[in-house]
Amino acid sequence: MERQKGLKLNKITIAILIIVVFHIVGLIGFFIPALQPLFLKIVPFHLLLMLAVIIYSHEARSFKFLIFFIVVFVLGLLVEWVGVHEHVIFGRYVYGKTLGIKLSDIPLMIGVNWFLLVYSAGVLVQWSPFKNPFIKVVLGAAVLVLLDMVIEPVAVRFDYWAWLSAGSYLTAPLKNYVDWFLVSLAMLVVFELFQFKKQSQVAAVLMLTQFVFFILMRWA
Repeated sequence: MERQKGLKLNKITIAILIIVVFHIVGLIGFFIPALQPLFLKIVPFHLLLMLAVIIYSHEARSFKFLIFFIVVFVLGLLVEWVGVHEHVIFGRYVYGKTLGIKLSDIPLMIGVNWFLLVYSAGVLVQWSPFKNPFIKVVLGAAVLVLLDMVIEPVAVRFDYWAWLSAGSYLTAPLKNYVDWFLVSLAMLVVFELFQFKKQSQVAAVLMLTQFVFFILMRWA
């Protein structure tokens, strides 16, 4: 039993170290102008690494976990497709080159990113003192809106995406944050419906690390 607890702790420690170290490396790369083009190219690989860490750290991996990933991945792509092509969600925007390979103008990595965000927020609120599912999903959605507010200036600057109006690049409209809250709320309801047992702190650390990373990236 003690050995199992030790292995579990070691697994959590390894996952957290990978998250923190690779975000620090990313910050260093973006703060050195000569390295920025290289680090922009590896953004999709960074997201895939974070996905691998989350899968590695998830307790009781099962077919249910795979289904959850697929559901959020597909929903994320569909929401973004509607946003980009129909402009009824988030506002008028287009994706740049930084997130990599696109399908119908939507980077496949955005589906991965939606999963990472929703899962991390869902696990973060598992560690909150609130037990009511409604309060948890509202809190989680609020956290994701705050993160989006931090990300937006960095994302536009580094060609993750751009906001458009009459052909001009603009900052994110208020509609973006309202829709982010509603979409995040719906995705977190899905998380709650899957009823995952309380997870380790790894995903919560990823969420908090992203806050620190993108706040610091404003000065890159």
